[in-house]
Amino acid sequence: MNCELLATCSALGYLEGNTYHKETDCVESVKDLIRYLRHEDDTRDVRQQLGASQIIQNDLLPIITQHRQDKVLFDGCIRLMVNLTQPAMLCFGKVPDDPVFRHHFLQVTSHLQAYKEAFANESVFGVLSETLYNLLQLDWEQRQEEDNLLIERILLLVRNVLHVPADPCEEKKVDDDASIHDRLLWAIHMSGFDDLVKFLASAQSEQQWSMHVLEIISLMFRDQTPEALVSAGQARSAEEQQRDSQELETLRQKEHAEKRSRTLQRGTRHSRFGGSFVVQGLKSIADKDVIYHRNIHNFKNYTHDVGKAVRRVPRRNRQAQECKDKRRSALNVRLFLREFCVDFLENCYNRLMYIVKESLIREQAQQHDETYYLWALSFFMAFNRGNGFRADLVSETMSIRAFHFIERNITNYYEMLLTDRKEATSWSRRMHLALKAYQELLLTVNEMDHSHDESIRQSCSVIKSNIFYMMEYREIFLTLLRKYDETRQPQSYLKDLVESTHLFLRMLERFCKGRKSLMVQKKRIKRKKTSGAKKTLAAETSPEDLADTLKIVEEELKSTGFQLSGALTESIVPFDATSETPLEEQRTEAMVRVQDALLARLGPEALALLRAAREVWPEGDVFGSADVEPEEELELLKQILHANLPRSSPPEPGVEEDDDAGLELEEEELESVQISETEFNFLDFIKKFANPSVVRPYLLLLKSYSKNTPHTNHCIVRLLHRLAVNLKMDAQLFQLSVFHLFNKIMSDPAAAAYKELVTFAKYVLNRFFSLAAQNSKAYVELLFWKNVGAVREMTEGYSKDGNGKKPTWTEEEELELRNLYVEHRDSEVPDIVETLLPLLSNTTRTRRQVVTQLVHMGLVENAKELKKQKKGTQIVLWTEEQEEELQILYDEYKDSDDVLGNILKKLTAKRSRARVVDKLLSMGMVSERRELYKKRSRSAQAKSSGKGMTEEEFLSGLTQEFPDDSVDRDDEDDESEESEKEEEEEEEEQEGEEPQNGRRGHSLQSTVERRADVGTMVSTLHQEGMSGPLLWLQNCLNKTALDREEDGLSQPVPLVPLSEENEDAMENKRFQKLLRKLGMRAPANEQETFWRIPAKISSSQLRSAAAALSPRVDEPTCGEDLDGHGSPTKEPQEETEVSGEQRAQALRALLLDRKRKHHTKEYIAPVSDATSTEDIDGTIER
Repeated sequence: MNCELLATCSALGYLEGNTYHKETDCVESVKDLIRYLRHEDDTRDVRQQLGASQIIQNDLLPIITQHRQDKVLFDGCIRLMVNLTQPAMLCFGKVPDDPVFRHHFLQVTSHLQAYKEAFANESVFGVLSETLYNLLQLDWEQRQEEDNLLIERILLLVRNVLHVPADPCEEKKVDDDASIHDRLLWAIHMSGFDDLVKFLASAQSEQQWSMHVLEIISLMFRDQTPEALVSAGQARSAEEQQRDSQELETLRQKEHAEKRSRTLQRGTRHSRFGGSFVVQGLKSIADKDVIYHRNIHNFKNYTHDVGKAVRRVPRRNRQAQECKDKRRSALNVRLFLREFCVDFLENCYNRLMYIVKESLIREQAQQHDETYYLWALSFFMAFNRGNGFRADLVSETMSIRAFHFIERNITNYYEMLLTDRKEATSWSRRMHLALKAYQELLLTVNEMDHSHDESIRQSCSVIKSNIFYMMEYREIFLTLLRKYDETRQPQSYLKDLVESTHLFLRMLERFCKGRKSLMVQKKRIKRKKTSGAKKTLAAETSPEDLADTLKIVEEELKSTGFQLSGALTESIVPFDATSETPLEEQRTEAMVRVQDALLARLGPEALALLRAAREVWPEGDVFGSADVEPEEELELLKQILHANLPRSSPPEPGVEEDDDAGLELEEEELESVQISETEFNFLDFIKKFANPSVVRPYLLLLKSYSKNTPHTNHCIVRLLHRLAVNLKMDAQLFQLSVFHLFNKIMSDPAAAAYKELVTFAKYVLNRFFSLAAQNSKAYVELLFWKNVGAVREMTEGYSKDGNGKKPTWTEEEELELRNLYVEHRDSEVPDIVETLLPLLSNTTRTRRQVVTQLVHMGLVENAKELKKQKKGTQIVLWTEEQEEELQILYDEYKDSDDVLGNILKKLTAKRSRARVVDKLLSMGMVSERRELYKKRSRSAQAKSSGKGMTEEEFLSGLTQEFPDDSVDRDDEDDESEESEKEEEEEEEEQEGEEPQNGRRGHSLQSTVERRADVGTMVSTLHQEGMSGPLLWLQNCLNKTALDREEDGLSQPVPLVPLSEENEDAMENKRFQKLLRKLGMRAPANEQETFWRIPAKISSSQLRSAAAALSPRVDEPTCGEDLDGHGSPTKEPQEETEVSGEQRAQALRALLLDRKRKHHTKEYIAPVSDATSTEDIDGTIER
């Protein structure tokens, strides 16, 4: 021992008999020892020397028991003992791998175990309890900082002593015998310290010690199980007696079987004359048959592995170690702990768990403190279930928040189990603890479901509907089974996982049986492909955003007078002289950097980059001339901002792609989680368990069937029965290792104790032999695990060769393709593949197949050479000649009705509509976009505004339907990609070329047709008995029109049927067709359930649609000849076809509309199918 340490320990005092005599320098010596511990080395030499000298047993404990009046000395001794008793794991950080440090670790642990035995003394805990009681009697106003520190140190000291692990080799205690830990617990009980712990857990003013209290409680019950404490002091139940008798019967059967086998093996002759036998058909190392030199009765156990050295299993492949088994404490200790649990549940549990949970959520606790919370939840809720279940005692942890908290911790523990491989064992134990807490929550919910209290059953139903609805809670066990790893997770974890899965499936099945349908949440990963060449978002490249960006940059530069700071100018480097990238590519990258700075609205940085690049690349005036003016620089920045510059794509991984993969464009996938609702089917959910990765853990646990409890074996067989019988997937169990296990079960001497296992094994074997009689390959299939597809092929027949493979090409087809390609290769067709497709004799060939074959035949090197050309152009930069041409065309057509359309037709270099509009705005030819809108003729304006219309014409317009194609076009626009915008613009141009007269004639003709269609549909639905739903729809339209007039707002309004008659009508195909004719929008996706009235339909249009739903007496014929220039509503025979009832309703709607809009002199007729978007814009503008 170190001389200084020895001198310091001697200066504390000495023990004479039972009396301790302290020295005058006792307090200073205690402080010196604390200082020595602060500066000890990595081997913890000071701690080891003090432990070897037994300083706690001989000095510190006598001091605090006999000299507790000296407050300074008492505080110092408590502080020193807290340091000396801290866990060895905390001193070394982890269990050392080095043998030397491992020896030091074990030495410190042995000293701690000696300390623990010394603390198992009622007098020591009596002093600690009395001191703690006096401190807790002080109000918070009287309590000093030193008092709070002493309270915390006492709690830490007790925690450290309880944390010391037991040494079973030294103690050699059996069940029901008092171990050192039991003696320590009894000292705590006799001193009243347990009552102080309960007070700290329940007192509102002492909630700051909640984590310390929970830690002490968890360590007190470390070796206990809830079942053992519940049954303490009570007579054994009938269930326990039956279980014990079954175990005894199993052991007796095994013993009789072994006795019988030994009798059969005992031959009549002497063992020395056992004989030698030749085993026919079993080859030895040579080509001859095996010669067997042992007793023939043992031949069934013969194997070629006899005598071979057992192969050493690598450490990384070894099965995970089980935690130490629980032991049964002495009866008086169990009784005292049982009373503690009862009092704790009644007075402390809910409050303490709430405070701890809040600390964990707010991250006010230390790392891994949530494990104490998970333990307390599982332990005390299990005790509550066994000790006369009361839901109010555990109400704090019986909520959806508790399920969510545990599920999140399980996920976190599993992720850390994969990433932190060195601490995989610790993460596995934490994950097991979280799983047991989740299992206990399910068991408590199941107990609530069988309660006699109606309110408790209703609360249980709410909790179950939530956990069954959420996908995370519903599929957590399926995920854990798939991710099970026997090298990291012990078999006890698998046992709890299998039992929890069985309980969850049983609860879910019972929950589904009591309902016609169950709606659950469904999450789906939606993959959206976007072109890799597009680096910026659509919002960033829209003309409006570019204009705003340019305006902000321009104001920023003008405010600084185009002057840049010296620091900014020096920090900008436009190129890298050490890079291997060519200067031309670096110049392009410099321009891209300028554009990125502009998009980020960093004007000074962009201007600095432009000027630095001008100095590096002065040739060609690419970045402007040397004497450029500030306004010219601004114009140059504007051109760079609008330019479509080439950007470098990320490097592709160097992997070989097959022919199909080579056809894919350079695209990246964006994943988004789409949440929807779907109807739950229990059998479909069970199908997810029909997977080898799920079945294997069950069979792995079944291998230890003799050690499993009957309930565990039942859980295993129940799931396998669901797969084999309910799903008829018994072929998934046709595997050699499974059959070997079944053979072991059926040949077990105690097979009578496993009747359920034997029955199931016989069923599976019978099914296999029945299949083997029909399928000759069934025996080969035994070697492999099978998924659903392999099971279907094995039972229903294998697919023919060639099914599902790539289409083959005959020699004639290859020759034909080669000749056609050579013939059209030099022609200047824009897309040679589209040219070859109609010329092929086999018209079923697709573009992908042709491109793949061309690459395979070597006619083209890469499928990218045959990419389909996108519509539109990539030309962005304008030359001076093109700008002059645009100026001339604008001057020529600026007074025409369609300025932009005429310019696009005459432009030499074809560009998109958006590019031409941006250029016209940037050149100052037009000040705003509306000047380029297509102008309408006066007759069309008058017609659209309602002027010059007779009342008959207006009434005829009221009954027409709303355009379907406009709604569909909106839906298509929402789903379309950016790459289709150019095609839509070209289609708009082609539509713009249609003559106005033809459009007007089509509109007039379609008016009567639509009126006839709607009237026919309404009459048909009236005849089918749907007058009620039609009246309900009419009221909905009128009410929506009234709301939109009063509020002045237009939002989509769902059509919600509240009666069964209306629900049936909404599912009727004819009624849905009528809704589409009226312009109603169907549910857009799975998240929408009801049809909706679109926001774009005005109130007048809604009233006209409602009027069209009135029943008619006479229907107009659809085959009338119409004059293209005349209105059919002006004909006399047309007037006679409109019924008086419909006219009266339409007039009433008209008068009501006029009364509400007395300040308006014009009426806008409903928009017809032929009315273009530009016509509507023109109407609004005028």
